[in-house]
Amino acid sequence: MSVPHPLMRVLGWVVPGVSRVAAQKQPYADAWRESNERALRADGPLWAVLGDSMSQGIGAASIRGGWVGQLSETLAESGKPVRVVNLSRTGAGIGDVLGEQMPRLRELPVAPAIVTVLAGANDMVRPRRRPAAVAGFARLLADLPDTAVVATLFHENRWAHEINALIDAAEAGGAIATAELRGPALGPVRGSLAADWFHPNERGYATIANLFRGPVERVLSRRPA
Repeated sequence: MSVPHPLMRVLGWVVPGVSRVAAQKQPYADAWRESNERALRADGPLWAVLGDSMSQGIGAASIRGGWVGQLSETLAESGKPVRVVNLSRTGAGIGDVLGEQMPRLRELPVAPAIVTVLAGANDMVRPRRRPAAVAGFARLLADLPDTAVVATLFHENRWAHEINALIDAAEAGGAIATAELRGPALGPVRGSLAADWFHPNERGYATIANLFRGPVERVLSRRPA
């Protein structure tokens, strides 16, 4: 997720950590681009990541400290290594996932064994984008492969609830698996936020990684031996 640009500037004056965390955007994007290039040259099951700054790991000390980095390490340690191609982008909304990331997903040289989606937060913090996000999420769910694990939205507004209802219906129909981020799933905020008091820190990302782990492992287990 990312704070709307004007608010980011204001918060940068008030909370010094905001500017420090915002400065991670380009270095983390560069680090993932290099990591993606290495992954595409390697062998093994492919994990494609769709989403926004939370999947970039913004707020952690490095990309390895984000939820994608932590879960990738956990999978490797448990004997289920995957190579990660992270197509997420800081600031992305549902429209960006549809218009930018899904085409890149379709262009990958091999079909991913797992696709994860953690998106929608940027749309929820921009009220004018909320109605379109619901329709966009419906399109996204229809376009995803059955190897997808989609996170529910943790926001408490009617548009987030409508999106979560779409996710629930897709899971019930066997189209996707779900990582549950609603309600108490993310745990207490205290101690889990980065210096900008908005993005997760390593502890917060560890919680998200754990919420994705079960459904990701179940999807991976469906692969032929």
